[in-house]
Amino acid sequence: LLPRGAVTRTFDTPEFRGLTFHEVTCRSALNKVPDASPVPFRWTINPYRGCSYACSYCFARKTHENLDLDSGTDFDTQIVVKTNVGEVLRRELRRPSWAGEHIAMGTNVDCYQRAEGRYRLMPGILTALRDHANPFSILTKGTLILRDLDLLVQASEVTDVGISVSVGFTDPELWRTVEPGTPSPERRLDVVRALADLHRSRQLLDH
Repeated sequence: LLPRGAVTRTFDTPEFRGLTFHEVTCRSALNKVPDASPVPFRWTINPYRGCSYACSYCFARKTHENLDLDSGTDFDTQIVVKTNVGEVLRRELRRPSWAGEHIAMGTNVDCYQRAEGRYRLMPGILTALRDHANPFSILTKGTLILRDLDLLVQASEVTDVGISVSVGFTDPELWRTVEPGTPSPERRLDVVRALADLHRSRQLLDH
């Protein structure tokens, strides 16, 4: 079920047409990964639940059923937005019990999906991580990550930052069939080039 007090919105603009956003406040920003999981990290942040990228192979689809929504069309079009995630994360990073462990993002749903263009949750998250010099990584198919390059560079000056861009297909027909809501492979490869160019330029400056 959606949390009590959730605010439901739709926006009649081309980029958000057909999507419904459920704005909620979260009590925790950090998610503990089960100890039995083989992944090389133990903490994640998911500013959204559901994902408009609509990738047919997404393993996170079943999690929407916990909200009494279905794992098919609802997962693609009913997006839960944790509007206060940045402020909550900042409080959690200040806790004496927090050991500054690596935090992974983009492991469940994409944090740079279309909703991020409106809600701008990632700048608050990145600023908190930067201010606490907390290591993190991001996996995304979203070109919107380039908007936050300045914050990513600032964070990389004080802690370890990893960025991965997923490009599963370059065939246009396959892409439209399997990942219909994502930016095109060409646009994602442009993001890879921009990040690689930035990395090279910073290496040259360091030397």
